[in-house]
Amino acid sequence: EVQLVESGGGLVQAGGSLRLSCAASGFSFDDYAVGWFRQAPGKERERVGCVSSRHSSTYYSDSAQGRFTISSDNSKNTVYLQMNSLKPEDTAVYFCAARKAFGNCMFTIFKYDIWGQGTQVTVSS
Repeated sequence: EVQLVESGGGLVQAGGSLRLSCAASGFSFDDYAVGWFRQAPGKERERVGCVSSRHSSTYYSDSAQGRFTISSDNSKNTVYLQMNSLKPEDTAVYFCAARKAFGNCMFTIFKYDIWGQGTQVTVSS
């Protein structure tokens, strides 16, 4: 079965850090672009960042740039989102998603066809 499982969310104080994990089963991330998205209550789902297949390139939204980092561990077939200097406005459900693609990860939300269940991140002020 093809699936993504996120973990690592939780409650953290402003200024703190969390590392989210996105583990794939049933397929290999080697040939997939992986995106991180988040959705706050009452808001649309937005892209936080993404990494292209074989980690050839990464992209971060303006709000994530300089604070968030995407990395991967091929041996574990897992992609991570390290989030530092967290702010209350980072509070959201965070999702990872994958799409089979090479050399690019800047697809719209609708082009990503494998989604995880999401993990809640809450940042208190």
